[in-house]
Amino acid sequence: QVQVVESGGGLAQPGGSLRLSCAASGRVLTISDMGWYRQAPGEDRELVARITTTGTTTYADSVKGRFTISRDNAKNSVYLQMNSLEFEDTAVYYCFAVDTSSYLGPYDYWGQGTQVTVSS
Repeated sequence: QVQVVESGGGLAQPGGSLRLSCAASGRVLTISDMGWYRQAPGEDRELVARITTTGTTTYADSVKGRFTISRDNAKNSVYLQMNSLEFEDTAVYYCFAVDTSSYLGPYDYWGQGTQVTVSS
């Protein structure tokens, strides 16, 4: 089992910044990719950013140049620095960690989500 816990959401003004943190615990030795999805009201969950154990990153087009994902493997943690926030960034942000320990294939563990609200 892997437990995933996010922190750092909140309220920001347009153009402002927030930093999300996520820590994995439990069976962490077999975690590969980590990252963030988000889900706005009435919308599907969408990938925001993901990062491999070696630091290769992937971003949604809507956040490129504004958001930066980083990872501390020693702490089993991933971070999302969000700059130049826009109203459209308002959503619940979910951290995920991919566990590769099962012979059945990779399994995604999810955090409980943290609310990010961009409002003036």
